[in-house]
Amino acid sequence: MKKNSFQDYLPFIFLTVVAIIGIFIPSVPAFADTSKYNFADIAWILVAASLVFLMTPGLSFFYGGMVNRKNVISTMMQSFIATGLISVLWVVVGFSLAFGKSYHGIIGDPSTFFMFRNVESSGPWSLAPTIPMLLFALFQMKFAIITPALVVGAVAERIRFTSYVLFMVLFSLLVYAPIAHWTWHPDGILFKLGVLDFAGGTVVHISAGCAALAGALVLKRRKDHIDNKELQPANIPFVLLGTGLLWFGWFGFNAGSALAANGLAVSAFATTNTATAAAGLSWVFFDVVRGRKPSALGFCIGAVVGLVAITPAAGFVAIPQSIFIGFVAAIVSNMMVHWKSKTTIDDTLDVFPCHGVGGMVGMLLTGIFATKTVNEGGNNGWFYGNFELFKNQVLGLLLVVTYSFVVSYGLFKLINMIHPLRVSDDEEALGLDTTQHNESYHPALMSVTDDGDLKEEELAHS
Repeated sequence: MKKNSFQDYLPFIFLTVVAIIGIFIPSVPAFADTSKYNFADIAWILVAASLVFLMTPGLSFFYGGMVNRKNVISTMMQSFIATGLISVLWVVVGFSLAFGKSYHGIIGDPSTFFMFRNVESSGPWSLAPTIPMLLFALFQMKFAIITPALVVGAVAERIRFTSYVLFMVLFSLLVYAPIAHWTWHPDGILFKLGVLDFAGGTVVHISAGCAALAGALVLKRRKDHIDNKELQPANIPFVLLGTGLLWFGWFGFNAGSALAANGLAVSAFATTNTATAAAGLSWVFFDVVRGRKPSALGFCIGAVVGLVAITPAAGFVAIPQSIFIGFVAAIVSNMMVHWKSKTTIDDTLDVFPCHGVGGMVGMLLTGIFATKTVNEGGNNGWFYGNFELFKNQVLGLLLVVTYSFVVSYGLFKLINMIHPLRVSDDEEALGLDTTQHNESYHPALMSVTDDGDLKEEELAHS
């Protein structure tokens, strides 16, 4: 057993301090005046928040199925740990930074809701007047959880677990929270500019996609990538399961962002499903046009790109236009994946081409196809004669892309100076499941006997 350094004790020390502070936060009455709330809205947002939570385990299966067999558990764990890490961080200070009293539209006051103080006893959030503030905070927590988990796919198979945990914390505080504040706080700079992002095109997907690109550039290439080894996904059924969970959970992600059980939620539900279906088909059919066989993996990736692209537009565009959004986003991301494969960029699971670029396509097409016919609180897009919205979408996109990439790149560099980001060559060769977690994923393999019967073979431990 190796001797622990002081760095090994820090996470436990920080959690201990937070737990002790929690003892001294005074209790307050919860929801003393319930007359202002709509209980149908409360029921729906409770369900929606649960659906969004399910997306992070779904993402774990989605990513875990695509990596090499010796890195399945480590990749899934790197995503799944966000459910614990960001849940605590959001209660302590994350919600305050994103939705607290605004400092010049840039960031929230960290003391506004420190340790969820005043969240239970406050009146409702101004843009969600029919549900308690606490429910709004919990719903937003699920978005904060999945965003840093998305970045995992770009740095998988070579990043040290403890270093990535530190990145998640810093990314959530310094990248996610400010961008959420800009976009969704009534005093945020992008909100005031008129940028439309219904459920997280900029806040979640573009920010995570650009951070993923930064991480891939800082960590550089895996040995297998340098040697041009084509490694087969560990478990395609995992990818299918993960896609199904993501698709299911995304109804809460997008339809829940109406923040009420109303017609807008129904419309967002419909556009989400329609764009996703169109994108999955578009990816597969485009592969066939390019001479490839239709694959389960291709449909799954295309469907996720469709989910990403419709996210900013879900509550602002009509159902027929959502088909076009999914169709175009899948083709653009497919081409970006193909282009990236010819470069030296080692984004392991194509997070930037799928989430980053998919989010950008969705934001731009929101600026084109948004209509007040669907959402009176939105705006008309360029297709309906309002170029101003498209211009604002471009400006918002450029700001988020620049900020997320630059700050995330700096964070990866800073962490590497404090604690090595990358595992050693020997650890990478052996696999992160064993070297980072002392666990392994070795399900039985099926082979055919001389008599034509199936038999199980246990994969040799490597």
